[in-house]
Amino acid sequence: MFKKRLTQARSFRRQTLFAMITMVASFGVLSAASPALAAPKGEFAVFADCPLSNAELTECLTARTESGEIKIGKQTVPITKTITLQGGIVDKGGTEKFVGAADGNTLSKTPQNVPGGLLGLVNCKAITGEGFFEKAERGTCEAIFENKVTGVTATTELAAPASSIGICEECLLGEVPSPPYPPALSLPVKVHLENPLLGKECYIGSNSNPIILNLITGTTSPPPPNKPIKGKLGTVSSRAEGGILVISNNSLVNNSFAAPAATGCGGLFSFLLDPIINSKIGLPSAAGNNTAILNGTIEQTSAEEAREHE
Repeated sequence: MFKKRLTQARSFRRQTLFAMITMVASFGVLSAASPALAAPKGEFAVFADCPLSNAELTECLTARTESGEIKIGKQTVPITKTITLQGGIVDKGGTEKFVGAADGNTLSKTPQNVPGGLLGLVNCKAITGEGFFEKAERGTCEAIFENKVTGVTATTELAAPASSIGICEECLLGEVPSPPYPPALSLPVKVHLENPLLGKECYIGSNSNPIILNLITGTTSPPPPNKPIKGKLGTVSSRAEGGILVISNNSLVNNSFAAPAATGCGGLFSFLLDPIINSKIGLPSAAGNNTAILNGTIEQTSAEEAREHE
């Protein structure tokens, strides 16, 4: 059944791209792009950061995550502000390579509010014991972190170059599982916890030890205690007289990834805060205890079409 879906997906994608290319050719717009490239305009302005200076580029892509959640360990952060992934694709005979946004802002750094804020993450009473050092640590923790500056945000950031992003459009369209198929979208990320008292380097994951989100539109096969969940392709349509492919109500999911411990929290006091935050959230968190659900809209066009609307 999955092979049939994948075959149908390939056929659909080829027909869609063929229709776009045919329409473009009929208006004589397949001429070489000007050396001085400007951003696409009008309905194509959504692809303003498509890396059109790349001569090999075949497609422009924008994906907006508009709702969903990311659960790491015991902490769930709802997505209430739009996160945007943008860039382009070089497709050579079915082998797809992601190319980052022209301005480098491939994955927008969009802070999401952490429920409970700082007091929900930092429980100074978790420092137990009645010895001198335990009392001193607990007192220091309460004096520094239990105050009115309680709001905390979590920002998902890329933890590797944009070229490390994996993409499989046919897997996206076919709603296939992973494994055995590649993920529709693979993102190496780290989560930045931000609060004036946490400092600037409080992260879950890092460039050397990222969280890998292998997102699919099919059904997951996570290790326990997580149970399978299903994503969905969503509704496929077009706009700009067929020049832009639109996938709305899309849902990309993954609940089989692991998350490392938080580090760098509290600056000079990270020796005190890292263990408390890790204990509160449940970090490191093994695969089967974490979930990512990203709901939103994907838009795609050919690079030639985007160049013609500069």
